[in-house]
Amino acid sequence: MGNTLGLAPMGTLPRRSPRREEPLPNPGSFDELHRLCKDVFPAQMEGVKLVVNKVLSSHFQVAHTVHMSALGLPGYHLHAAYAGDWQLSPTEVFPTVVGDMDSSGSLNAQVLLLLAERLRAKAIFQTQQAKFLTWQFDGEYRGDDYTATLTLGNPDLIGESVIMVAHFLQSVTHRLVLGGELVYHRRPGEEGAILTLAGKYSALHWVATLNVGSGGAHASYYHRANEQVQVGVEFEANTRLQDTTFSFGYHLTLPQANMVFRGLVDSNWCVGAVLEKKMPPLPVTLALGAFLNHWRNRFHCGFSVTVG
Repeated sequence: MGNTLGLAPMGTLPRRSPRREEPLPNPGSFDELHRLCKDVFPAQMEGVKLVVNKVLSSHFQVAHTVHMSALGLPGYHLHAAYAGDWQLSPTEVFPTVVGDMDSSGSLNAQVLLLLAERLRAKAIFQTQQAKFLTWQFDGEYRGDDYTATLTLGNPDLIGESVIMVAHFLQSVTHRLVLGGELVYHRRPGEEGAILTLAGKYSALHWVATLNVGSGGAHASYYHRANEQVQVGVEFEANTRLQDTTFSFGYHLTLPQANMVFRGLVDSNWCVGAVLEKKMPPLPVTLALGAFLNHWRNRFHCGFSVTVG
């Protein structure tokens, strides 16, 4: 009897190709877990500041900063930066050397190197006039879906003291990242370690991050309402200091007016805001900020001009 239903034989049915899943992304660095939320909050401003940026070439640029304040003596900072030819992303160029020196001779320097395709190294030095205060060495390995980092801070073989920090982040799904931080410190007569667990969930318009450990907790929530409005909420608890802080910040962009407004309110009865205004076609940016602590009855304001 023939195939009266007109069905194809089983052997001739088309087979569906297996669905290819997209590989998990790299989770980035541990220090950048709360970056989106922190960028919403305004930076503290006090006194009058003038910043002049000058690009000398495609690899080298300098900046001169003069700061005058009622809380201290006037200061001058010289900032210099060198960027190499190896660009992995719009914000990552290797090698990179950054230095900042003030009028007293104190220096902050940072060197970033790309040792291999996935291995990065960073060295940080800080001096106060002729004395070394901090020297730190970082090594970071970025896999396809994980990041591992080891940091050595102020290693002293003679004094038998060191601070070691290990970070690990793993992308569990395309939205969920889990990891941890282990801080170990040792000096004569004292030794200890602190373990912190971390998690980050990224949705289409919001990001939630949580760090929990024996030293306390740090939680943040970032939400992008639209192209102009962003808000952020932070909660920090320190078990050693027995202190808890809750902060709310917002970021408002007005592209037609070339203005950016940032504000904050926290549980310590502090309010503050910074208004930035660009002056095209001139390469000038004006900023005005004010901060008020109701609890301590302290008020300070600042004004800055950035050229270049």
